[in-house]
Formats: sequence, C-alpha cells, structure tokens
Amino acid sequence: MTTWTSLFLLVALGLLAADAAAPWWKTASFYQIYPRSFKDTDGDGIGDLNGVTEKLEYLKEIGVTATWLSPFLKSPMADFGYDISDFKAVDPMFGTMEDFENMVARAKELDVKIILDFVPNHSSDEADWFLRSAAGEEEYKDYYIWHPGFLNDDGTRRPPTNWVSVFRGSAWEWHEGRQEYYLHQFHKKQPDFNFRNPVVREEMNNVLRFWLEKGVDGFRVDAIYHAFEVEADENGNYPDEPRNDWTNDPDEYGYTHKIYTVDQPETPHLVYEWRQILEQFQADNGGDERILMVETWSPIEIVMHYYGNETADGAQIPFNFQLISNLHYDSDAYHYEYLINNWLNLMPEGKSANWVIGNHDKNRVGSRFGADRVDLFNILLLTLPGCSITYNGEEIGMLDGYVSWEDTVDPQACNGYEANYMDNSRDPARTPMHWSDESQAGFTTGKSTWLPVSTDYRQRNVKTERGVSLSHLNVFKRLQQLRQEPSIEEGSAEIKAVSSYVLAVKRHLSGDYVYISLFNIYDSIENVNLSQVFSYLPAQFQYALVTEKSIKKVGDQVSANSVTLMPHEAIVLRSTTTA
Repeated sequence: MTTWTSLFLLVALGLLAADAAAPWWKTASFYQIYPRSFKDTDGDGIGDLNGVTEKLEYLKEIGVTATWLSPFLKSPMADFGYDISDFKAVDPMFGTMEDFENMVARAKELDVKIILDFVPNHSSDEADWFLRSAAGEEEYKDYYIWHPGFLNDDGTRRPPTNWVSVFRGSAWEWHEGRQEYYLHQFHKKQPDFNFRNPVVREEMNNVLRFWLEKGVDGFRVDAIYHAFEVEADENGNYPDEPRNDWTNDPDEYGYTHKIYTVDQPETPHLVYEWRQILEQFQADNGGDERILMVETWSPIEIVMHYYGNETADGAQIPFNFQLISNLHYDSDAYHYEYLINNWLNLMPEGKSANWVIGNHDKNRVGSRFGADRVDLFNILLLTLPGCSITYNGEEIGMLDGYVSWEDTVDPQACNGYEANYMDNSRDPARTPMHWSDESQAGFTTGKSTWLPVSTDYRQRNVKTERGVSLSHLNVFKRLQQLRQEPSIEEGSAEIKAVSSYVLAVKRHLSGDYVYISLFNIYDSIENVNLSQVFSYLPAQFQYALVTEKSIKKVGDQVSANSVTLMPHEAIVLRSTTTA
C-alpha cells in the first residue's frame, strides 16, 4: 500500500468518524406536544402524561427524534402551566412523578428523546418562593422585582413605570401584604424573578440539575428575552419606556417601545451559564449531548447571540422564528428566499440551523397560509438544512378549531374584549389532537374536553390519514424517510426563488444524488427550467416525493429543463445519477 493510499484511507476514516460523531440534534426532527390537548387517558377531558406515553410509538412511526413537552409541572393554571408553583413536581392534572418516570423510560426504549419546557422568567404567585418574598422574609425578599411605586398629589398610588404586560394592562401589581408592587411581564399571577440575584440564578440552576437527573435530554427555555429588565438606578427606580405611535390604548402591549423590559445585554449570558451546567452533567454522567432550545422573539441579530460568543457556547437551538413571524399568506418566493438565506448567512460559523413554522402560540399553519399549503410547508420544513420543529397536529394538517367567547380560556384573549377576542386568542391552535373519526376525535373517553374538539376531525385525523396514500400524514412520513438520505441530512443547500411564484431548494453531497424541492406558492400552473436556476445539474430527475396535488407519481422521470407544477404543489426530485 502506497503512502498516498494510506493517507487517503486515514482521511476517509477520519471523515467517517466525524460524521459518526455528529450531534444527534443537528438534523433532528423535533415534535412539540401540548400535553393538555394530546391524549387523555383518564376521561377528564384533559391530556396527561400517560397519554404521551401511550402515543410514543406514534412519534416513532412518524420519524420523530425528540419531543418537547409544554409545561406539566404543578401550577394553578392561570396560564395553563406557564405559571409554575413547584418547579420540581408534576401537576396532578397530568399525573404523577411515577408517570413521568415511566414516560421517560418508555421513550428511552423507543429512542425518542424528551425535552422539558423550562419556564425561568417567572413563577406562580402561589409558589412558596413568592409567598415568602411577599411576606418580606430576608432570604427571599429579593427573589422577585419589587417597588413601592409613587404617591400622586391626591394621595393615590401609581405604579413604578409605564411598563405594560404582554397580557394587557400594567406590568405592575400591588401586593397589599408587602405594600409594594411586583413586576409581572405576563399574567398578574406570574411574578417575574429577579435574575440579578445570584441566589435566584442558583435556584434555577438546581431546577435544571433536578430534571437532568430524572433523565430528560434537554430543555426548551420559555420567553428567555424577558429574563432581565434594565437595572434600577441608584435610587432603586426604573425608567419609563418610550411611547409607540400606533396605539393610544395604554393597556395595549404595543403602547410602549420595549427597550428596558426585553433583550437586555445580560440575557444571553444566562443561557451560557445553563449550557455549562448541561455540559458538566454530561461530563459527569456520559450519554448523548443534552441540549438547550431557547424561545426569543427578538431581532435576528440578537437571536444570534444565543448561539454563544468567542469564549462561551450558548444554546444549540435558538429558535428561528423568521418564517413564523415574517411570512404571510401573500408572501412571494423572493420573500421566502430572503428569510431563509438571511438566517443561514447570519448564523455563526459552525452552528446549525433550525426551522419553525407552527407552535402553540400561533394560528395553525393551514389556517394562516391556507389548507392547500399544508404539505408545501411540511416539505419546506423537512428539506431545509438543519433540524425542524413541528407542532403536534401539523403532520395531519389540523386547522384552527372554533372556540366561542364563552369557551375561551386563554388569558391573552380573556383580558381583552369579546369584540376582538379571536385576534388575541391562542385557543384555536390548542384544540385537542385528532386521533380518529370516533367520538371526541379519539382524544378522550369522556363526554367533554377542556377546549372543544374541532368540527372537521372526521376528515382530518391520524386513523383516516393512515389509510390514504397521499394524505398529509403519509407525505410527512415519506419526508422523514427522505431526511435520512445523505444529501438531505448532511449536504450543502442552495435556496433560490425561481420567480415570484416558485421557490427551489437544492441539497447535494458530493458522490450522492442531487435533491431539489420545488414549491409553487400560488394558484397558477408553473413550468420551471432547473438548468437556468442551478449550475451543473444532471439532465434527468425522478420524482422522490409527490402530494395529492401532483399529476405525477413517485419514480416518474422528468427533464431538468421542464418541470411542471400544479397550483400550490410541492415536490421533491432526485437526480437519476449521482454527482
């Protein structure tokens, strides 16, 4: 064997070893479960942990790598679990700690990873920490943000600042016992922690350690951009935020420009600290890498800081909300191209992309963009480079359910007015999962559900779609198989708008097939010459994935010079030869 041959083999083996060591999360398919609405096993109309355990095999069926569970910890449920009273206990509504442990054990058997929703910005006002802080106990008095406010000339008291809650109204609530205001950026029953207090930071660190010991594979960090507020001045006072000019309603969240209550420079460093805790746990205990996914609806330049800096690693997955925030029903292909490439171009070197188009806080994809585009968005999400995050039900094309004002429970809507409650309500995207065409969509054996089951469940459900070859569900499952192909899993990506109407995504790894996804965004028939879009393409392709809108079948061949797309059609093509 020559020296050059030996060197080539060593390099090849090194590349293979590097590939084998690629982190599990980089190209993972994440699946968000909203437990209240996923599966109820005790007939009370509310989903539970045993329901998640029962359906873990379904997650395996649809190719899910890991599932992020929205909160199930002990809570008075003022904001449906995002107001936690005990960060180390399961709420009885969802089951017991034993149920949680059984769920984790079953998930490990199936190789489905469990991601816990970590809510660090605030607790419930019924948490022991808050009760002690409100009572003025020395150890706890600075766990939260407190201020006496100011006296008006007439003797009445006013809040410390004009800061507004996300859920409308002042972000300050008077506490009669302590005779001070406390800050709550969300519901008044969700007092904000004081992260400038190192004791609070260590309390949250210990919450992470507790659940790591319980076997979770990582955390989705809720509302991280709210964690810090501007530091008080030497007198302990905070500044007012400047007014916005688009609303005159002082109770509207947009009444002020958020320069003191979100995106403070200290916040990403909090995430860096948590990453160190995860890495230390892994060093001590071994196993696969534990991850952080962080939620921040910040400008993209700020989001990038959450990946880390020159000296510290941050979150592996700072949620990419560019598509969910900035795409609209009438956005053209150039807008899609810009949003996708802008993230890829701004992402720090060596980091991995992620893509989000739906979650529990936004209207469902099919309701925002049209039911005809459900497959289109699933194909886009699952053929872009990096990892994907799918909200439960999007794989079967669930739409927003109708929830009347009388049935509305979301505080974001209930704190407003009946006339426009639907503009603010998140309930329609949270209606129960459709498992079958049976009573209550197979979600529960009970006679009622915490939110009404959507009326279209007989047409859109897992059981029915399993039996339809080109259903949303089966297209999704086929996509997950394609994601295992080397070019789609590891290959380079080119994202180009062919015209205002058509978007193209090319994936290729040297020595493998070329894959091209095409998306006809509008309702006209389009013809595409791929040779004018991408360089050095093979002449012939075949259909690797089609939808019910397609007039072709999987395996049909097509010239790269002429690909016809039906209205709202999305397809995946594979070259007939490797390149």
